[in-house]
Amino acid sequence: MAIATTPLIERVARVLAAQQLSANAGGMSTSAALDVDIEWIDHKDDALAILRALREPDHAMADAGDAAVWERMIAVAIHAGEDLHARHEGTGS
Repeated sequence: MAIATTPLIERVARVLAAQQLSANAGGMSTSAALDVDIEWIDHKDDALAILRALREPDHAMADAGDAAVWERMIAVAIHAGEDLHARHEGTGS
């Protein structure tokens, strides 16, 4: 199984930034990677809201695996996201 090297909140925030910036997803930039590197942090609040919405698995998800494990994993991702948010709020970013 592949394990990501970046926190979930960052990956979600990068997707949100890319969706807004990239021409491949409705934005204006044909090469948005550098812009995403700069602007993903501006999407951390939305990413955190998405993680909070994912706290409880739906019935199909619970049937497919261990709901308690899912809830713990998302809780850890939310906590890490809140820590990231607090660090960046403290620096004015």
